Amino acid sequence: MLEISKKTNLLEQASYKYSLQDIPEPNLYRDVYDYDEVPKVAFNHRRVPMNMPEDIWITDTSFRDGQQSMAPYTVKQIVDLYKLLAKLGGPYGLIRQSEFFVYSKKDREAVEQCMDLGLPFPEITTWIRATEQDFKLVKDMGIRETGILVSCSDYHIFHKMKMTRRQAVDYYLATIRKAFDAGIVPRCHLEDITRADFYGFVVPFVNEIMKLSEEAGVPVKIRACDTMGYGVPFTEVALPRSVSGIIYGLQHYSGVPSEMLEWHGHNDFHMAVANASTAWLYGASAVNCSLLGIGERTGNIPLESMVFQYAALRGSLDGMDSTVITEIGRYFREEMGYDIPPMTPFVGENFNVTRAGIHADGLMKDEEIYNIFNTRKILNRAPGVTVSKTSGLAGIAYWINEHFDLIGSQQYTKDDPLVLQLKEWVDEMYADNRTTSISNAEMCEKIEELGGLRR
Repeated sequence: MLEISKKTNLLEQASYKYSLQDIPEPNLYRDVYDYDEVPKVAFNHRRVPMNMPEDIWITDTSFRDGQQSMAPYTVKQIVDLYKLLAKLGGPYGLIRQSEFFVYSKKDREAVEQCMDLGLPFPEITTWIRATEQDFKLVKDMGIRETGILVSCSDYHIFHKMKMTRRQAVDYYLATIRKAFDAGIVPRCHLEDITRADFYGFVVPFVNEIMKLSEEAGVPVKIRACDTMGYGVPFTEVALPRSVSGIIYGLQHYSGVPSEMLEWHGHNDFHMAVANASTAWLYGASAVNCSLLGIGERTGNIPLESMVFQYAALRGSLDGMDSTVITEIGRYFREEMGYDIPPMTPFVGENFNVTRAGIHADGLMKDEEIYNIFNTRKILNRAPGVTVSKTSGLAGIAYWINEHFDLIGSQQYTKDDPLVLQLKEWVDEMYADNRTTSISNAEMCEKIEELGGLRR
């Protein structure tokens, strides 16, 4: 049977209808996932076309997945961070949604206070257990959409749920009907999709979801969850690890529109950002992230990183206020006491700070040589140096000029007497086996001891 595809506007064969393979034993992909070896990346040399949607956006899971891996946020912290997310997302709401727990009194209080702000974005959604009581709770709070868990790998279906594939599908579909009955838009979290039998289970299951959605006249979102971080962005990779293959298959064989398709990834193999960008490129409108990447095990997709991926792919921030990222980092450090690893891109202490004298020399001549972009403008954060045994004269001079906001003729050069005296002092410190960097307070104290800055 031939049909004009609404997506490609080409005449295509429409006879690829995959049926559920209700096998008696689980398919655990042991050739790829031998538990005693590093998971393998297999290639089948099949390519799928890039297909970036007209609109792409970010969704947030900081108050759901993020809270599962650190001390619970206070109500005030949740409200403050929610306001910062709204500010970061800009007037067009490019941080489209944020999901919350609603189990405890504190969870519900935080949701209510965020709702009372009246902000259009991020839209507040939830993640719940698939029970009638939880659906009623969401409905009573006036929340339109909720996430529900529909695990899709045989690891979960056979070993955790102790079901067959058919039993799992029937159970999931009944849960989705409960959401419809409660007047809630369900967002189906296809947990562990990168270890699932894609054409034997995932596509047939999503086909049944889409049919149910059409019959009920209620949209259903599909969240493809790379729960263990196994996804890879390389072209021609075989399923189930191919991010592009998963997105293509859900669109092409299950008819999931881009705006209803979302990618949720983890960072176990350092692939979270690359995989999320690939999901955008191949047809998913939404990528689900958390602030600073905080989440289960090695974390989720860092939301702040996807702000910059968006700008790189679209050529514009489209109204997002990227300077808020620096505010968010400061809030985590100062208000929440969270220790951000210093090498963390965009928010870490060392992000745009150098310890090498040769780099500091380059910064003095032209900061573009060693700074990735204009961090003053884009992040409200000037490039800096930390004084250490490798800083050299240039590093010390740069530190003085930057720390004291000196401009023009006020600035110190490498051959200034004060710089030379400080360099001698620094060398003596490290000759005595010092191993740590010299703090700002130590530098200021020594400068005063040497007579202070010139007037």
